[in-house]
Amino acid sequence: MIRAIHHFPQGFLWGTATSSHQVEGNNTNNDWWAWEQEAGRIHHGQRSGLACDWWGGRWREDLDRAADDGQSAHRLSIEWSRVEPSPAVWDEDALDQYRQIIRGALDRGLMPMVTLHHFTNPAWVAEQGGWLNPEIVPRFERYVRKVVSSLEDLVGLWVTINEPNVYVVFSFLTGHFPPGEKSMGGTVSAARNMVRAHAAAYHAIHEIQSGALVGLAHHYRGMAPHRAKNPLDRWAARIRSKTFNDLFPRAFTDGRFRFLSRREFIPQAARTQDFIGLNYYSTERVVFDPRKPAELFGRSFYRDDADLSPTGFVANEPTGMWAALRWARKSKLPIYITENGIEDDADRIRPRYLAKHVRQVWRAANFNWQVKGYFHWSLIDNFEWERGWTQRWGLCALDPTTQERKRRPSADLYREICNANGISSEMVARYAPEVLEEMFPGPGSPELKAENS
Repeated sequence: MIRAIHHFPQGFLWGTATSSHQVEGNNTNNDWWAWEQEAGRIHHGQRSGLACDWWGGRWREDLDRAADDGQSAHRLSIEWSRVEPSPAVWDEDALDQYRQIIRGALDRGLMPMVTLHHFTNPAWVAEQGGWLNPEIVPRFERYVRKVVSSLEDLVGLWVTINEPNVYVVFSFLTGHFPPGEKSMGGTVSAARNMVRAHAAAYHAIHEIQSGALVGLAHHYRGMAPHRAKNPLDRWAARIRSKTFNDLFPRAFTDGRFRFLSRREFIPQAARTQDFIGLNYYSTERVVFDPRKPAELFGRSFYRDDADLSPTGFVANEPTGMWAALRWARKSKLPIYITENGIEDDADRIRPRYLAKHVRQVWRAANFNWQVKGYFHWSLIDNFEWERGWTQRWGLCALDPTTQERKRRPSADLYREICNANGISSEMVARYAPEVLEEMFPGPGSPELKAENS
């Protein structure tokens, strides 16, 4: 067996990611809690309930595990509905609780990356029209100013909004998220308001904390034409990718909002990213379908021989991570992998998924691209939105009924990666031997020739 190790640059951040509603438990004052109470909204009628009981204090043992495993950072989010339970009324006890969690992360050697909006809205915001109401822009800015002013001594790395493209599509086009609308016009309006809200938040944060680094977590979805030589498949893949992947990053680069036929210049949004937060999970195939105008005349699926997660939700497509990194590099900004992972209760596919995706990140770092850190999704099994508890993404397994935690083998692999600041052939041989030859090919092997071609 060839023996080798792929080292990452000194100071590279290794972490995991969580979000407030998914781990805290009993977030009863937001739109997602109300959504969960409606029949048919969540798989099998499941609810977030106690989630991972972080609000009850179990964040301590979970962050202990992260630190003991050699992680150097953690991405978490603030729950808007806890901080501002009613308009302009602040819950200082909730802010103090977040101070304790963030201080706890720092005391454990974990640099906090804090997200200010991760899919949930206070109930009062939802009742007043949510992201369809232009007034959400000053409301979001007010909330951001309060949080940043309260936590600026502890946090220097901020994510304003998580996956705005996923949020507007699922909330206003497909109806999977609250408020459950299915309107192209609503999707456009919500996207426009999110652009303005991020811009307002960006400028507010820098006004309060000039040295902060502020960005978004962008969901990049790989989209490849099913038939590479078919011009209609190529067109469908291109238009879907430009609409889904490029809308928000483009607006935050030059201020130009382009959503299909909608064009608008939002000057305050230009140059409002200090880094690119990149969420990558998978790559799909796209075939042209004239029967689906609402889906931009395309139909998506995974290739027939795809290495699929247990529910078929994610295909293991590590070359898509390389494509995502190339896409992010065009911004000429530092890049953080803010989410990457796979649902896998039995932990059969996750070790090879993790190993192969980390190797793609190493390739970019080895080329001196500005890749600064990697946050695995997720630290622990958590409530997965409309999919409830049917998918398990954690390095640590959770029984939500008993709150029992149990390490998965992939947690041990990630621990070795973090402690070595790299990934070695020995690690892959131990945890994912089926991909060893592919990842560490010997001299003259077809795999090595293909990669270098």
